Amino acid sequence: MVQVRRVLDGSALRLGYETSSDGEHWTRTSEWPLGYLSPFSPEWEAARAVEHGVADGGAALPFEPLSFRDFMLFEGHYLGAARGYVDRFRPAVAHLGRAYERFSRRTFPPFQPPVLWDREPIYYMSNARTFVPSGTPVPFPSYSTALDWELELGFVLKAPLRNASAAEAEAAIGAFVVLNDFSARDVQIPEQDSGFGPQKAKHFMSSLSSTAVTAADVLDRWTRLQATVRLNGVIVAKPDPTAPRWSLGEVLAHASDSEQLLPGELFGTGTLVGGSGMEIGRWLAPGDHLHLEIDGIGSIAHDILPTAR
Repeated sequence: MVQVRRVLDGSALRLGYETSSDGEHWTRTSEWPLGYLSPFSPEWEAARAVEHGVADGGAALPFEPLSFRDFMLFEGHYLGAARGYVDRFRPAVAHLGRAYERFSRRTFPPFQPPVLWDREPIYYMSNARTFVPSGTPVPFPSYSTALDWELELGFVLKAPLRNASAAEAEAAIGAFVVLNDFSARDVQIPEQDSGFGPQKAKHFMSSLSSTAVTAADVLDRWTRLQATVRLNGVIVAKPDPTAPRWSLGEVLAHASDSEQLLPGELFGTGTLVGGSGMEIGRWLAPGDHLHLEIDGIGSIAHDILPTAR
């Protein structure tokens, strides 16, 4: 697979393009290989990289997303996250759920995805302007004591879509990235219970790998990719992408139904099974070093800080 990245030329205040076949040796190219023109000006994108703390010659975001929709494709993540949530925040429900599952040998009904999840791809829209590059220090939000990561595969459009078939939608994917959806779990469920979906629980920060890989190298094998989560250098999870409810073409076709989608819009698969701390009972703490990786696509690393005052 050929990886693509953008690096900051501080003297010209521009982003240059580079490609690599091994992730170590990079070659400058004049053409942006992802198949679409950025909707943002080169000056604005370079200024954004500087705002993010990217040094001269350092890697910026592989692209600036025009928007961000995050799907939920993996039932295993939903079940594991539901059990992890009640273990921490609703222990009485956790006790009841464990007893029910132990004696009935069935999933506790409140842990199951909503009925709509099985009928059509479901997603929420988040804040595309709060994506940061790998390496950015991440403070706890001021309103949360339960910061979590979510390891996902992201994909960006290279062509417009409207009322597309699944095949047409899949052909419009330009590239894949590693995506991390930071989540403030202690405020997420109350916000979703309001009927308006996650707000401050999600919108404060997300991140992307500094590298992207063109769709042709990934589309036929994305459910077989190997993923790893490390905390402080120790492997704590190997998230699993093998059993999505919907194909990527199906989720994009659904999103494009009576709605115009444009090049540069970013989508997430939703968290891979085992891809969040809540599923494995490991919560982020100040001083942690988080490292997320999907083999051949890229990696994301962050130092976790106390709340910034």
